[in-house]
Parts: sequence; C-alpha cells; structure tokens
Amino acid sequence: MCDKNNALPPEGSAKPAQNTRKTYEITHRDRFLLAGALVWCLLAVDAVLWAWPHGMGVTAALFGWTLLLAAALGCRLFENRENRVLLVVLLLLGASFALTSSLYFRFWNFLALLALAPLHACGLSEEARQPWWDLSMVPERLLLLFHGLFGRLGAAFAALAPVGKKQDPQRILSAVLGGAAALALLGLLVPILSSADALFAAATEDLRAFIAEHLTESLWKLLLALVLTPFLFCLLYRLRRPAAVQVRGKLPVAADGLPFLLVLAALDGLYLLFLAIQSAGLFGGAAYLAAHGISYAEWARSGFFQMVGVTVVNLTVLMTALSAARREGRIWTALRFLAALLVAESLVLLGSAAWRMTLYVSAYGLSFKRLMTYWGMGMMALFFLTATGKLRKPNTRFLRTAAPLALAGWLLINCVPVDYLVARNQVDRYLSGASASIDAEYLLYDLSYDTLSQLDLLDGAMICRDRQTGGQRRLDALIAQRRAQAAADCTDWRSWSLSAWMAAGE
Repeated sequence: MCDKNNALPPEGSAKPAQNTRKTYEITHRDRFLLAGALVWCLLAVDAVLWAWPHGMGVTAALFGWTLLLAAALGCRLFENRENRVLLVVLLLLGASFALTSSLYFRFWNFLALLALAPLHACGLSEEARQPWWDLSMVPERLLLLFHGLFGRLGAAFAALAPVGKKQDPQRILSAVLGGAAALALLGLLVPILSSADALFAAATEDLRAFIAEHLTESLWKLLLALVLTPFLFCLLYRLRRPAAVQVRGKLPVAADGLPFLLVLAALDGLYLLFLAIQSAGLFGGAAYLAAHGISYAEWARSGFFQMVGVTVVNLTVLMTALSAARREGRIWTALRFLAALLVAESLVLLGSAAWRMTLYVSAYGLSFKRLMTYWGMGMMALFFLTATGKLRKPNTRFLRTAAPLALAGWLLINCVPVDYLVARNQVDRYLSGASASIDAEYLLYDLSYDTLSQLDLLDGAMICRDRQTGGQRRLDALIAQRRAQAAADCTDWRSWSLSAWMAAGE
C-alpha cells in the first residue's frame, strides 16, 4: 500500500523559483567609468547645450570623450587602422571649433561629429563585422548603437551597489527615482508654501534667493547629466563586454544588367546632346546666342550649380550599375563601355561648370558658396577618377577609397581660411575699381571674424545697415561692434576660439 503522505502531487515535483533578474559583472574599473561618464555628461551639457556660440567647449567635450573611451577599452582604441583613422578625423574636427569662428563650418562639423562619433565608437566593438567601405555597415552600426545605449541600462545601477554587497539594480533604481521625485516635489511645494504663508516666505527668503541665483541652472545641468549618464555607461559597458556574434555568409548580389545598360545609354545620349549644344554656344559666340534670344553673359554665368548636381546623380547611377549588375556576357562588356563614357562626360560637365563659375567670379567676385562650389567640383572629379578603378577592376570597393578621400577633403577645406579669402577678394576688387560696389554687410555679418582685418582697409565712414538695430551706422562703428562680440566670446572658455581671440586683439 502506498504511503499517501509521501505521494507526489499530480503535477510532479515542485521546481525551485528562478531568479529572472539580469546579473552584471561589475569591477572597480566599471565604477570608475561610471564616475567618468557622469563627469563627461556634465561637461557635454555645460559646454554644448548651455553654450553658444560653440567654441573650445566642443573641443574639450570631444577630447574628454576620447579619454573616456581610452579608459574603457585601453589599447583596443588603437588596434584597428580604420578606427585610428576615424579617431584622428574626430580629433581634428573637434580641434576646428577652437580655431575657427565660421558658423557654416561649425554647423557642418557638428553634424559630422554627431555621425562619426557613434560610427567610430560602435566600430570599436568586437560585434562590428562590416568595414566602413561597405554600405551594410550603416544598419549594423545603428543597431549596435541602439543595443549599446538601451540594452544594459541596469549595469549603471548595478555599479552603484556598495562593494562586497549583493548588487540589486532595481533597488538602487528605486532609490534614485525616489530621491529625484523628492527633490522635484520640494521644488514645487516650497514656492507654494511661501506664497501661502508670509512667515514661511520670510524665513526661506534668503535660501530661495540663493538657489534661484546660483543653483537653478546648475541643478538643471546636473539633472540632465544624471539622465544621460546611465545610457552612456550602458554603451561603454557593452563595448567592454560584447555579446556573442554569429557570423553569417554574405550572398553576392547579381541582377540582370539590361536595365542598367538602358539607363546608362539614355544618360550618355542625353549628355552627348547637351555637350554638343553647349559647344555650339561656346564656339558660335555672342552672335549665335543672340540669334536665339540669349545674351552671352546670361548663358556663361549660370548653370554651374545644376551641372554639379547632375554629376552627383551620375556617380550614384554609375556605382549602382557597376555594383549590382551581373558581371558576365556581352551586356556586362557594353555596360562597362557606357559607364566609362559617362565618367568622361561627367568630367567634361564638371570642367564646364568650373569654367562658368570662373566667369561668374570674375564679374562678381568670390563668396562663401562660390568658393565651396569650387571645392565640391574638385571632390566630384576625384570621385569620378576613383570610379575608374572599379571600371578596370570590378571587385574593387569604391567606398574603400572614396570614404577616406571625402574625409581628407573635408579636413583640408577646414584648414583653408575661406572667409578671409572671400573678404580679401571682394575688398581688393572694390579698392582696385574692378567692382563698383561691395556688400560690406555680407562680409561683416554672414561670415566669421576672419573678415574684419580686410574690412579695416575700407573707408570707415561708409554707411552700412546695422542688422542688430535695423538702423544705419558707420562701418568703423560696426567693425568695433563685431570686435566687441569677439571679445565677449573669448570671456567664456566654452565659446573661445583662436579666430575670435585674434579679432578681439587687433
């Protein structure tokens, strides 16, 4: 007879409760990185979000980020050549904020940093598999960034646990949230109670005045830094402890080459017609154009921006066809021939655009946009020359050469004093009589402090519009006003730049 007291329940033996909480491996180095992440977030909030115009503050934030990565990853920061190149580019772009006062370059460089810094950081992870010349790198790095920022948020709270005690991230998170809620309620209720009772208001008047004057902005900075710190530490934690990666084979893409052949043939025919008509205008002269109701000046000094734009379309179509088409048979041979013809036509289009731009500049002088268009033409010509390597060797990766070339070209134009060159050209043209007028307001307000040394060569009694007041003032007074703005930028280390310092000191 069975002993009912020892009988098992119908469901079987009871299973012990399982702990579903995530556990995190936390070391002293992780706690140091958590403190470093908080310090960097405070620096970034103070120097980037609370400072305008941007200057040395962005430089300090970027160099601080590099130190934080070095503390987290050690020598791994310099192991890969791709990562070393991107690191140098980031540091040079960051240094540009401490050198130039051009709002155009600061805006574009800031956008470049927002793109390149995560790209570089995620490339340091052992989970990254795709090189930077492969377009599949973009979704891979974005996914790594998402997992890095949000995948292990509990690690930041686990690092707050006292040494030697069991880590409980949820308990620490509750304490942090409770403390933040308590501070928020105190900040809300103290003013209400002060308005409700005159005696309480008098007793806390000095404390409230001190907080309003000295601590309000600092508390907001600290609060925002505390919000950002767990996400940043989560990224660093994921970079140090990557997840296991399953390497998958990449299937080659091979589409029918006939659609690409038809597209290239249509483009080649269109550009041959366009260049033939343009040559008729070039060699026919003003009489030929007048017969068609077009002035020579109107024809010669327009269209350069459009021609630069179509070359971008040409390069996109060209690389898509060479990368995706099936590389066999007569269609592939014909496609390569049409692609080479498109490269030649695009280079001629760029030459024509540069020639027209030169005619325009000879008549109206340089501007920031015109000089940058020259740079764009040069870069597009280099990209098309790079594309010829893929024509000869189809397996060559275009971006492997074009991406470093684009970064090098952008760093190079950052080293050119564009605003100074524009101002020098405009002032020289005006003083020599080549131009009857000069747009001093454009040089004074739209460009950086680098133009002031050239504006000093003009007659200070010239009357210009003051964009701050809308009235009319002498040029020398407006130059003094701009120098005062440069001096004001130099009073705060976050907005300091070499350009502003030189303008303020002259």
